[in-house]
Amino acid sequence: MQKYKIPKILIIAGSDSSGGAGIQADIKSVTYFKGYAMTVITAVTSQNTKGVQAILPLPIDHVDSQINSVLDDLKPDVIKTGMLADKSLIKMIANKVQDYKLIMDPVMVATSGDVLVAEDCISVIKECLLPKSFLITPNLYEAELLSNIKITNVDDQIKAAFKILELGARNVLVKGGHSSSDLITDVLIQEDKKVNCFESKKLNSKNTHGTGCSLASSIACLIGHDNDLNKSVQKAINYVQKGISAAPNFGSGNGPILHFDV
Repeated sequence: MQKYKIPKILIIAGSDSSGGAGIQADIKSVTYFKGYAMTVITAVTSQNTKGVQAILPLPIDHVDSQINSVLDDLKPDVIKTGMLADKSLIKMIANKVQDYKLIMDPVMVATSGDVLVAEDCISVIKECLLPKSFLITPNLYEAELLSNIKITNVDDQIKAAFKILELGARNVLVKGGHSSSDLITDVLIQEDKKVNCFESKKLNSKNTHGTGCSLASSIACLIGHDNDLNKSVQKAINYVQKGISAAPNFGSGNGPILHFDV
């Protein structure tokens, strides 16, 4: 007999052959926080810790079919989106998620620096999907693209977050992990315009592959457990920081974090 709620999290994202990011990192993160992960794969990537070698987008009608199969039966509590690399795909997904709580990780650039989406997708994301989101979690580079604000410090992060809020997102988390500072500041602005800054020490590690995916999926699962947003963000940040600290040091490039306790 089930004694506690198991949140159902639908993840719409790309597959990472190395297992460190994308759907694979999402599943591991949701499972860690005692959620049930369901998946819709939008693209299959050939990648490793050194970079992305190839991307094969799946046909949009097949992505649509995957979404319909889940929504018609399993009824997710939260939907999390990751890499969406096609304008028509983004529009289709936007029409599907409007009745659900959406956590949007606007994956545009991999940790390795590889660009993952075409530039013409950005306007469609801003117009169609972003206004449907409960929370959007851009990194500094993605926040610059979405807000058209150059970010050089925390004040710029806050300005960019407010600009993205104006575009229609209910809540915005601008991640500071790509900053050159030794102190990472993640800026959360909620729909009531309240600003919260989460500070953590930057870890000297190359093993940061999939941190954005893991953070967003962790937040999605914690929200599914009915935690408030501040608490969910803090717990997710702590989880990712711990995962970086305990990373197994796989591969010769940007390695994956550890998604479970040892």
